[in-house]
Amino acid sequence: MIGYGAMGREVHRLLPDGVTLDWLVLPEAAQSDTQAELGNTTRVLTAIDQCSGQPDLVVECAGHPGLAQHGEAVLQRGWTLAVVSVGALTDNALYQRLVDAARTGGGRLHILSGAVAGMDGLASAREGGLTAVTYEARKAPRSWKGSPAEDLIDLATVTEPTVFFEGSAGEAARRFPANANVAATVALSGLGMEKTQVKLWVDPHTERNSHRIHAVGRFGEFRVELNGRPLDNNPKTSMLAALSVVRACRQLLDPVVI
Repeated sequence: MIGYGAMGREVHRLLPDGVTLDWLVLPEAAQSDTQAELGNTTRVLTAIDQCSGQPDLVVECAGHPGLAQHGEAVLQRGWTLAVVSVGALTDNALYQRLVDAARTGGGRLHILSGAVAGMDGLASAREGGLTAVTYEARKAPRSWKGSPAEDLIDLATVTEPTVFFEGSAGEAARRFPANANVAATVALSGLGMEKTQVKLWVDPHTERNSHRIHAVGRFGEFRVELNGRPLDNNPKTSMLAALSVVRACRQLLDPVVI
């Protein structure tokens, strides 16, 4: 696992029987304290080249900087990297480096569904011709704190659901990296970063993270709505995002993959 914040800890807690966390890659400043916390069950390292053996799966729970720092090294070794910080892939240069590393090293870049549902249907619809995809995120003010939303709207005084951003998925994920990974996931599953339209809301009347997707194409039309709970220790992250990582780990064991 790369990263061990609120999401990484939740994933570790929920790992299915039969899957163990052998290596944890963290910044050097966090290495000794985390090693003491975990004891001898997990080796805490600072770089991928310190890993020995052959992992069944590497999961990224480190945010955009962690993926940028360690992703290529994982893929160059022929390993599978499950990515939850999908918004980082709006950086075209990083995306291309990861793709090239996977091709030359034989690794696979597994983009997780994260905090949203319906990505299988959206990707299937793309094969037959999508014409429009829109995505809306609605979150409580506390979930937007510390993000550029604070420069666009007064989160402390907002009294009604309010849109503070409209634009492309690429712009949304770049400007709100801690909150808008779903925008990038929807875009990569469907029409791409610039053709996927995004609307971001702040809603003082909710404690949930709400996601709505509307897709239209030759296949027909569908709408997906999900009202998810944030992680207790990180209101910017949906619980379902952590569970998507757990699911990827469980698929290592299951004879049937859905």
